[in-house]
Amino acid sequence: MTDTTAIVDRYIDMWNETDDGRRRAIISRTWTDEASYRDPMMSGDGPDGIDAMVRGVQERFPGYRFRRVGAIDQVGDALRFSWQLAPEAGDALAGGTDFGVLAADGRFRAMTGFLDQAPAA
Repeated sequence: MTDTTAIVDRYIDMWNETDDGRRRAIISRTWTDEASYRDPMMSGDGPDGIDAMVRGVQERFPGYRFRRVGAIDQVGDALRFSWQLAPEAGDALAGGTDFGVLAADGRFRAMTGFLDQAPAA
């Protein structure tokens, strides 16, 4: 059985990891090779696409960090959790709810993000 807290927290760690090698290691432990991510502002397919997407967010919002907010809900292979993007000390710039689908090996095979609060374009 998948430890849902561990995989979601690893997912959040991925967004915050600025070292390329460590981030790629997190991606390989968290996502399948065929995984996809989609939200209203961006998308990424496979480890390379997901890594490029994360780097782009980090470049756009240097010094900001993601954090999980609240509990994780799970039904079968589907997960739901909320998050915020904020500076270390400050109000959230963005926030939303992500819906993930787990593969049989416990890694994410798909993630769809919905933005509840988005930064200005």
